[in-house]
Amino acid sequence: MHTSPENKFHPSASPIQKIILASQSPRRKQLLEWAEVPFEIIVQSTDESYPAHLPVDEIAIHIARNKALAIHKTYQLTIPVLAADTIVVLNNELIGKPKDRANAIAILTKLSAQKHTVITGVVILHNGKEIAFADATEVEFHALTQEQIIFYVDKYQPYDKAGAYAIQEWIGVVGIKSVTGDFYNVMGLPVSRVVQALLQC
Repeated sequence: MHTSPENKFHPSASPIQKIILASQSPRRKQLLEWAEVPFEIIVQSTDESYPAHLPVDEIAIHIARNKALAIHKTYQLTIPVLAADTIVVLNNELIGKPKDRANAIAILTKLSAQKHTVITGVVILHNGKEIAFADATEVEFHALTQEQIIFYVDKYQPYDKAGAYAIQEWIGVVGIKSVTGDFYNVMGLPVSRVVQALLQC
């Protein structure tokens, strides 16, 4: 378990009440800060496995729900708990985080010159109610050279990122041909949709 007093916003500065972010992702933290949502980070280790029969668009929700429930049950919180999980899907194949350098290079080689889908599942728990949804964004890479891929992997070491890349880093700036859908969803959180959901809490 890890806690961090990340709320640097006065509650009255935002129409949204303070929430708990059940994620230590720096990208999700940054997006909530940009949206001026007051929050505190609390995370616990959770099982990220999922039933084999789940459709791909439900996998991320399943994992996010486990993250949110772990915090909600442990702390009995009275404020909303927000959890999210992001997955990458290429031709119906789920692509997770790379295991090592060779795997990261192999993943990006597979994504080169292809369209893939980034799906972020979001779960918000508050007062015994759940809001759950998944947002999908289609991303297409230009053809990447092995030199580009190796340069990116060695410099940015994207081992904590599904699909072995971060869209806001060098590889996204020079390598991505098109994005159809929410750009911020690819960063790890469809933040405008999250804000709309939080306004309902």
